[in-house]
Amino acid sequence: MELPIDHFRLLGVSPTTDGQTVLRTLQQRLDRAPDHGFTHDALQARAALLRASAELLSDDERRQDYERELTSIADSAGAAIAGLEIPPSREVGGLLLLLEAGQAQEAFEAASRGLQPPQAPALGSSREADLTLLAGLAAEAAALDYRNQRHYETAARTLQQGLQLLQRMGQLPDQRRRLEQELSSLQPFRVLDLISRDLGAGEARHEGIGLLDQLVQRRGGLEGEGDPAFPAPEFNAFFHQIRAFLTVQEQLDLFGRWSDSGSAAATSLAAIAQTASGFVQRKPERIQAALVRLQARALPGQELVMAYQLLLLGRVEEARALRGQAAAAGLCPRSAAAEEEALAELCAGCRDWLQQAVLPNARDIAAEEADLEAWFADRDVQAYIEQQDRIRSRQSAASAPAAGVLSSNEPPFTALDPAGNAGLPNLSPAADDDLDADDDDLPELWSVPPFWRHWRRPDLSALAQPPRWAGAAGLAVGVAALAGGSWWALRPSPQPRAIPVQPIPSPPPAAPPAVVPELPLQVAEPNDSQLRDLLNAWLEAKGALLAGEPSSRDLQTLARPALVSALERQLAENRARGERERVEASITSLTVTERRGNRLAAAVVLRYSDARLTSTGTVLSRTPSRDLHNLYVFGRDGDTWRLAAFRPDR
Repeated sequence: MELPIDHFRLLGVSPTTDGQTVLRTLQQRLDRAPDHGFTHDALQARAALLRASAELLSDDERRQDYERELTSIADSAGAAIAGLEIPPSREVGGLLLLLEAGQAQEAFEAASRGLQPPQAPALGSSREADLTLLAGLAAEAAALDYRNQRHYETAARTLQQGLQLLQRMGQLPDQRRRLEQELSSLQPFRVLDLISRDLGAGEARHEGIGLLDQLVQRRGGLEGEGDPAFPAPEFNAFFHQIRAFLTVQEQLDLFGRWSDSGSAAATSLAAIAQTASGFVQRKPERIQAALVRLQARALPGQELVMAYQLLLLGRVEEARALRGQAAAAGLCPRSAAAEEEALAELCAGCRDWLQQAVLPNARDIAAEEADLEAWFADRDVQAYIEQQDRIRSRQSAASAPAAGVLSSNEPPFTALDPAGNAGLPNLSPAADDDLDADDDDLPELWSVPPFWRHWRRPDLSALAQPPRWAGAAGLAVGVAALAGGSWWALRPSPQPRAIPVQPIPSPPPAAPPAVVPELPLQVAEPNDSQLRDLLNAWLEAKGALLAGEPSSRDLQTLARPALVSALERQLAENRARGERERVEASITSLTVTERRGNRLAAAVVLRYSDARLTSTGTVLSRTPSRDLHNLYVFGRDGDTWRLAAFRPDR
């Protein structure tokens, strides 16, 4: 069989390593044989292959011939790669070395093929045991590599294939448990990977939503603690991140099911989604349904949310009364303001709530300003509010005493009916003192943001008379008066919001003209600065292409075909996933460590960070800035120096 690896990587040395170092490395590799339970035959085959590579690389003449062969392969068309032909008797030893060289996926695929007919070994043979063990270890290592590269779905598929193989062989129960644990730990990352994809990727998104549902059910609901591997603080942060990737309908389907299972947090979230949809599409009946959902559960800490919903439904007096209960529960400040000022505060709070806690949390709702004036001016909204006013008036008349006067012990609001057309249960001010702000509070993830902390008392002294409301049209005029000409009085104070104000910087001093590097690099003996320019040009061109931008550089003049082909494959994979990458790499230091004919090697320290984004620019994941220590090899082809290879130096 042929191994997709060369003698340098198989032994674990760089192309610049001298013969004595090769022999020392050989001895170290022989002394540190893997201790995973492989048979003596497999370890002997591994040792024989290591010795063969060391003998070739420590012989100057054979090594030079081999390096010329590698150069020829790298420069050939078709992106060919170097390989080693090994006899079948050393198959397991070769695959074990392939795994040790960091090519776990190739080792897993080869081991899987070796266990399939017609190559399948005899049942119970040492070859079967070795290949099965190797497949399990390689699947675990390959999945870890993919996870580190943020290819979570690929990592999960590799683990699933490894599990299926081990289950079919009926061996290695401990290894199977490790693969199952790793697959389980990947689930949150898979959810984020799948549901963050474009809305057109329906199958992938459907799978991601199913995985999210499984994850929540495993926890015992949004508030559950049934998953010790995913504690509540981490889960809450995760859920905050993914919630904005769900459409309104997806949220209603998921949160509705979880609410039916008894989750108070899901009830609150479903009501928020319904409110967002109703406000954007001018469908007040959806806000009514959201209000009924909250009323039916009587959740503590939701009084202020329901007050805002009542305001949007034109039920101003009920909204004020419920805001009084919210004040008693510590959700907003008690107000002794005049009538018009209290309404101004209510409108300002409702606008902030919509702007910050409702509208930004659904993928298919475009961010917009929460314009209450436009809401109440909408004809459909006015018609619905007036219709509901007439229904409540008829109900009130039917239940009033004969004298037509409400008795002193009559609750100020009618009881909630199944259709959701009546008012709230008794919310009289006398009940305020019975509320405990800390009673069964929901987790912070689901609680209402305390917008009142950012308010200031609006100054509406310019209004000569408090507004008089007359149905929905009058409410629209009233809100316009409060939220139009006096809108600045209703806006939260910029200073208490602590919104960072970026100072306008002074113009920087004029920079000296940039020195354009002379590329392609065609000097006989380039210095450190020239090599740095060449490497920097390659990094800039690569970063531009990964970000989806054009590059003015001809890559063929900067790097050999093998590196260019690898970059093209990476770009094709990104396009297939609908993603791009933002890479920032700057050279901190570059030191030439070896000069030998047409080959140079340089130790380079890079300051590196990257981010993976969707095609629309949404950040999927980010790698923080850190230092990378790499060894870069440059080769001279004719008169031109180009980047030939690189690898981590630590």
